[in-house]
Amino acid sequence: MKILVAPLDWGLGHATRCVPIVREFLRAGAEVELAVVKANANFFREVFPDLRQRLAPSYNIVYPKHGYNMALWLLKNSMHLNSVMRYEHHFAEEMVERHGYDVLLSDNRFAFYSKNAFNIYMTHQRRIAFPRVFGAFERVGVMWHSIVMRKFDEVWVPDTEFYPGYAGSLSHTGATPGNKPLRYVGVLSRFLENALPVTREEEYKPIPKNIDLEKDVDLMSMSEFMARTASVEWNVADVLPNLGFARYKVVAVVSGVEPARTQFELQLREALAKIPGHHMMILGKPSAENRTWTEGNIEFHTHLATDAFADAIRRADYVVSRGGYSTVMDMAVLGAKCIFVPTPGQFEQIVLAHDLSKAGYAVEIPAEKLSAETLTNAFDSCMKMPKVEKQNLLRDAVNDVVRKFKER
Repeated sequence: MKILVAPLDWGLGHATRCVPIVREFLRAGAEVELAVVKANANFFREVFPDLRQRLAPSYNIVYPKHGYNMALWLLKNSMHLNSVMRYEHHFAEEMVERHGYDVLLSDNRFAFYSKNAFNIYMTHQRRIAFPRVFGAFERVGVMWHSIVMRKFDEVWVPDTEFYPGYAGSLSHTGATPGNKPLRYVGVLSRFLENALPVTREEEYKPIPKNIDLEKDVDLMSMSEFMARTASVEWNVADVLPNLGFARYKVVAVVSGVEPARTQFELQLREALAKIPGHHMMILGKPSAENRTWTEGNIEFHTHLATDAFADAIRRADYVVSRGGYSTVMDMAVLGAKCIFVPTPGQFEQIVLAHDLSKAGYAVEIPAEKLSAETLTNAFDSCMKMPKVEKQNLLRDAVNDVVRKFKER
């Protein structure tokens, strides 16, 4: 069985959460290749140096300078996005015809499917959250996303199968693929390969049948889920191997698309320079030359490989990052004390950061309020992210796909 995995290029998170998927298909004996763009090609080359890469069309997303203009920006650029989707679909059909792929797996690429392959679409945003001022458009977005989903054979959701999971109502309500299968494949993180097994007395409870998720679920009701994980104990001696890294007061992870990425980097540089202690900044530039240097009390890395990244996070007193869902999953696996600074205009990140902050497992700082003072004030209220329990949802999903082709 031959599979082509294609993550969306809106930031590096879609690429990182595809890592465990690729590993599982390789474990199952599939031949895996990657559809990449320039921004994530080096990352995949580091993690999977032996896998063939195909150059995929890029969405070329550049966020507006001011986040509150995002809705207008999307409207203005809708024709561009539609043209990319048309070309993306043509590219998918051509890849199947020329290279004989049996399966196409799209991580949020809306048109990456082929009539001659088995198509899997992955998203954690069944419900694409809108700011309240644009709330009237949310149902339109849900309807549009449902139409997209129905073009695929299966829809995978990277979260736990019982509400509220780690993404709350974003992953458990909203768009459905009609009569096509929708399945939850668990928390996906590139750091799960060596994650320690965790047991917990209380398991997740199924959604009560009398609850209508579309109407009755509060967007901010992730607290119940987080409270269930409070009994999970972290053994620092187990998760903090002696691999030679210094101890860091703050590890700041810069990510996202421009110009928001650079704005975040500059804010962090200014703030961390004023906070006593030794800090690290990971600039999230896998396509740039791999460089390390120090300015004052800050150690800079253009990029860190997976193992080095994990070691740095485990040696940090606090981690400051954007609040994207892939980052949330990674930090949950690594047990970090997180301060999230959502990207302006990305309401999904605002919702996730608010949920985690309300539950007491992270601190939220709005981008416009990020400073040395707000960071220092956040330290006292930080707790470790709740640990991810051992799961086989992804393995079961992959095995089912492989079985379908063996039975042909």
